[in-house]
Parts: sequence; C-alpha cells; structure tokens
Amino acid sequence: MKRSSLSKQGRVAAPSFRTRQWLLFGLLIAGAAGLIGRAVDLQLVAHGFLARQGDARYSRIAAIVAHRGNIVDRNGEPLAISTPVDSVWVNPQELSSSIEQLPHLANALSVDRNELTRHISSNMGRDFLYVARGMTPDDAQRVKALNLQGVYLSPGYRRYYPSGEVAGHVLGFTSIDDVGQEGAELAFDNWLGGEDGAKRVIQDSKGRKVEDVESIRPVRPGRDLTLSLDLRIQYMAYRELKSAIIENRARAGSMVVIDIETGEVLAMVNQPAYNPNDRSQMVPGSYRNRAVTDLFEPGSSIKPFVVATALASGKFNTDSIIDTSPGFIQVADRPFRDEHDLGAIGLSTVLAKSSNVGMIKLALQLEPQQIWTTLHRFGFGQVTASGFPGEAAGVFTNYSHWRAISIATLSHGYGISVSTLQLAQAYAALGAYGVRRPVSLLKVDMPPAGERVLDEPVCRSLLSLLESVTTQEGATGVLARIPGYRVAGKTGTAYISVNGSYATDRYTSVFAGVAPASNPRLAAVVVIDEPTAGKHRGGDVSAPVFSAVVGGALRLLAVAPDELTAPTTPLTHGQRVAQR
Repeated sequence: MKRSSLSKQGRVAAPSFRTRQWLLFGLLIAGAAGLIGRAVDLQLVAHGFLARQGDARYSRIAAIVAHRGNIVDRNGEPLAISTPVDSVWVNPQELSSSIEQLPHLANALSVDRNELTRHISSNMGRDFLYVARGMTPDDAQRVKALNLQGVYLSPGYRRYYPSGEVAGHVLGFTSIDDVGQEGAELAFDNWLGGEDGAKRVIQDSKGRKVEDVESIRPVRPGRDLTLSLDLRIQYMAYRELKSAIIENRARAGSMVVIDIETGEVLAMVNQPAYNPNDRSQMVPGSYRNRAVTDLFEPGSSIKPFVVATALASGKFNTDSIIDTSPGFIQVADRPFRDEHDLGAIGLSTVLAKSSNVGMIKLALQLEPQQIWTTLHRFGFGQVTASGFPGEAAGVFTNYSHWRAISIATLSHGYGISVSTLQLAQAYAALGAYGVRRPVSLLKVDMPPAGERVLDEPVCRSLLSLLESVTTQEGATGVLARIPGYRVAGKTGTAYISVNGSYATDRYTSVFAGVAPASNPRLAAVVVIDEPTAGKHRGGDVSAPVFSAVVGGALRLLAVAPDELTAPTTPLTHGQRVAQR
C-alpha cells in the first residue's frame, strides 16, 4: 500500500517540475526577445529621436562674439578699444536644485543676496537670466570656481576709452551690448560693429565645452576707425577750456579747431565734460556735444561776414570811412550805442573796436539779399555735413522776412543762431581764401576741392582788416595774440535771451579766428557761456584760450612763424603754458 502511494506522488510531482522548468525557459526566451526588440527599436526605429534628444542636452549653438573696431586719432593713438569681459547668466530651473548656494554666488558677484534671490525666484519659468554683465575675467573666475549647476559664463567685450573725458563728447559711448549710442560710436556704428558668428559645440553635464563640432557662421570683426582728431591738440583744448571755465566761473563752454587745408576737425571739446568709462555719468545733460548741438547768438563774431558782403558789393573797400558820430544810431524805435563815440573811422577800426554803430550804418547800405546770400554760402542756417548725431542747423531766416531793424541787429550778431562747429567752419572758409570745405571728423587722405563762396581778393582784404583786432591799440582781441604768429580774428559778446527778452547780466563770450594770418592753417572758435567771475567780454574770457591752444597746435604741427617781432603786451598765463 505504501509503495503504491509513493509511486503515485512521484508521478504527480514530476510533471510539476517540468512545467516550472519550461515556464522559466519561456520567460528567459521572452526576456531575451524583449531585449533584442528594444535594442532594435533603439538602434533603428527611435535612433533619430534619441540622437536629437542627446544633442539637445549636450550639443549647443555657441555664439562667437565679434570684436568691435578700435577708434584711433589721426596719429594712431587709441581713443576707444574693446576689452574682453564675461557675463554671468543662470538657468533658474537648473539652479533650483542648489538654491542654498545663492549666498556664495551673491558674494562672488558682489551683489545683495536677498536681491539676487528675489531676482531668480521671480523668474523660475525662464531658462536664461542674466545676473551680471561685463565682469572682468578675474572676477568671473570667482563665479566659475563655485562650480554651481545652472550658472554659466558667456564671453563678450566692453568698450574702454583711454582718453577718458578729454574726448568723451566726440567719441560717445556704447550700450551694455556694445552698440553705439552717442557720438562717433553711434555715427559710425555700422562700420565699427562686427557680425557675431556661431558654432556647434559639445558640452558636458556641467555646461563645459568638450569639443567644437562645426562652424555655422563665421565671425566678422568690426573695422577700425581713424578720426581726424589730434589727441595732443585735443588735450590742450580740453585743458585750457576747463581752466577758463573754472577761472571765470562759467556755466559751460565749447571749442573747435579745424585744419583749414583739409576741413578736418583737430579738436572738439566741451565743458562740463564726462567720462564715458563711468556709466553713472551718462545722463543727457552731461554727454550732449554742445559744440554741435547747442546754438547761440554769435554777437560781434558775425561782423566779418557782413563786412565781407560790403567788400564784395564794391560799395566799400579797405580804406572806406564810416562816421559813427555821435556814438549811437536809432533804427525804427530802437537806439543802438557804442561804448564810446569813435567818430569817423575806417573798417579796420570798426572791427578792432567792434563798433555796432559802424556796422549798422554799413549793413543798411547793402541789399538784404546780398547779406543773406553771403552768410548762407558760408554755411549759416545749414548743417556742416559732419555726420555727427544731433547736429543743429542753426537759425537764419530768409531775407524776405527782414526789416531795417532785422538788418541792424544781424549786423552785430543778433537774430541769428549758430553752433560752435558751424562758426568754426565759416572762419575756416575765410582762412581758405573763400573756399568752403566739408567738415570732417574722419582723417582724410586728400584735401577736398571745396566750394568757392567768396572771391580770394575779398578774403585777403578781410583777413588784413581782422588782423587789426589783435594788433591795433585798444582793440578788443589783443589777448588772442600768439608770439611768433600773426592772428586774424574777431571777438564777440552777446546777451543771452531768457524767456523772450535779453538778460543784461548773462553773456556768451566768443573769440573766433585763424592763424597764421599770412597763410592760414588753423581756424578755431572758443565759446564760453555765462562767465560770472567779473569778466565777460569775449576778448577777456575766450581770446586767451584761443591764443594758448592755437599757439601750441601751430608749434606741434611745425607751422613756420610769420611774425618775428616780440609781442607788445605781456604773455597771458595760457600763452606761457603753450610755450612750455
């Protein structure tokens, strides 16, 4: 009985073992088939999708930042250069896993940790967020050393201006993205700005570049720009103008120096100045280039152009006499006076003593159209075509709207508004014996032909008359003398218009001229607004600046002296500085 029972149990157990054995074998076969099928799916069916996903995680399109072109002066001295910097950006979603490291990041960035935390936490939906721009490579290394996930560096450039505020108004500045915003940086942005390139790179899990894969777009660097400025003359103009502003407690001032032979601007300065390296100073009131954008009534500095009209008309010559007695004249219902009754005087004395009565009598004998045409040809009422952003054209109404009072006021510089650059170009045309050349802020290879606006004999006669302004005893411009050089120029002092009327205690002081008078090479205009230290006449405030700057510039340019006699008056401080 027992044996029979055991045999039955064995027969029952045996099939159960085989079943399990086949079941296990089947599972192994199914698992292997599944693995093979999955491998086929990954390698053949889903290969493209997976490759794209892998590339998306480790393949990146990296920008190659273009180097902005340098700006140099006419002698190759650097005025604006681009230095390498790094910007720090984060992926807030990736950085969330190491949010406790934000205090360390804030310390490395030298920013407030609470502000940084708010900045990042309020942008958690973004995958790109700048937290610092334009860091020096050394400072950026502190951030890189933290090795934080989701924190990245991107290279770039920052503009640096070696001359600081000396040439700030001419150069302008760029934005944080290295795009021109003002001055030459804006005017020539297409020339200076390059075109960024792009390449495909492989990165590791921490965003570090492993290798370059391919070039997508080649980088095109910006081109260098050579300005017409001579940094040596620019510095002299900056120094002397600033000293005059401080000494005379003036509100502002401008100066422009032009090479008469080429029309190139060798110096253009303003006060107050600003440093384009300091972005906190970049407010509209500080970076406006007053020499180009601001207008003023030129006062007596306009008189030479009215005299030029008189000489060209044939009604007057250098020996003409004008009776200014009794020292005043009434036009319509308005009287005009000279400081003294000068009596019957020649044109040289009219200019040297700046007789308003003499100029009014002269102007009223001329045809209005003649006056307007002459001044318009010299560039008044129109831009100089310098290309500088925001250049003003001035205010010069057509002669058809003039009355006798309009001619009277125009003859000594009221009822017309000019810029410093515009007036300098007009005097440069006088120095070129009647040829008006385009003003250029870029260095020119060949002098342009220019446009004749006045006959050469008339200009030579006028220049001889203007020499009396600096040589005649008691003349208004004796402080503009330059030892060793003859100077032809004109002073100007004008009341400033305030709310539709002229303030008798606020002045614009001007000196404009050319040197050397025998063969003019440089034209310059100095404008000082609202001097308040006691002196206010152009001959006292602006003429010494002209003497110091133009005298120094003539020596730097190795222009031969044309006056071998010693000066009859003591040298001014500015002249002594120029000689040193």
